[in-house]
Amino acid sequence: MTPRRHILLASMAALALGHASVHAQDNVLRVGTDATFPPMEFVENGKRTGFDVELVEAVGKALGKRVEWVDIDFKGLIPGLMSRRFDMAVSAIYITDERRKVVDFTEPYYAGGLVAMVKDGNTSIQKIADLDGKKVTVQVGTKSVGFLTQNHPKVQRVEVEKNQEMFNLVDIGRADAAVTGKPAAYQYTRMRPGLRVLQEQLTTEEYGMALRKDTPELTRAVNGAIARLKADGTYAAIEKKWFSAPAAK
Repeated sequence: MTPRRHILLASMAALALGHASVHAQDNVLRVGTDATFPPMEFVENGKRTGFDVELVEAVGKALGKRVEWVDIDFKGLIPGLMSRRFDMAVSAIYITDERRKVVDFTEPYYAGGLVAMVKDGNTSIQKIADLDGKKVTVQVGTKSVGFLTQNHPKVQRVEVEKNQEMFNLVDIGRADAAVTGKPAAYQYTRMRPGLRVLQEQLTTEEYGMALRKDTPELTRAVNGAIARLKADGTYAAIEKKWFSAPAAK
């Protein structure tokens, strides 16, 4: 999980003062994002893509609105939303009590959190409890380290500096498993098969689409659109595209 997910909100009071409103056209939905977090949102071949991007485009279509993207650093998403630079912020934003103080969220649209990855064909690790006594690689300074230390002290932690080192150690058999954020895990297995993600998660943290507190009607409309996309199979197709891992051989 990247450090940017943990940036604290700051100087919120100042944003409540005197900003000029930017009113979107009725047929336009302006959405702020930081497209640097694959597979949720990123730029590939000069085009914005990812799970969040496709889901928001589908929401816009369901609402009869054209989506207009506004690229901004992650730390500026909540301030930018509050100052009316855009109508909604979607960028793998975890729903937290702190953020709820200043913005509204849709119902959770995806559950992130920590997951374990093992090599295809590894039958000794089928569930999280099977990690005990195994060599599990984690990235230094991430939530994975503290979580395993506190909740799975029997795990033999192998700490490395980079995500790629984690995956490589499992690939070559020097570690039995890697523990990392769910989006990063599925992105790796999508781009480079050979590992599989355990279905059981270690933690669950929910993503929501952030909207201003003064636009409750838009929040309700977006919630309704997401519900329709789930009912008609559109959501499932997008989820399968971005988060389906190769089956074990």
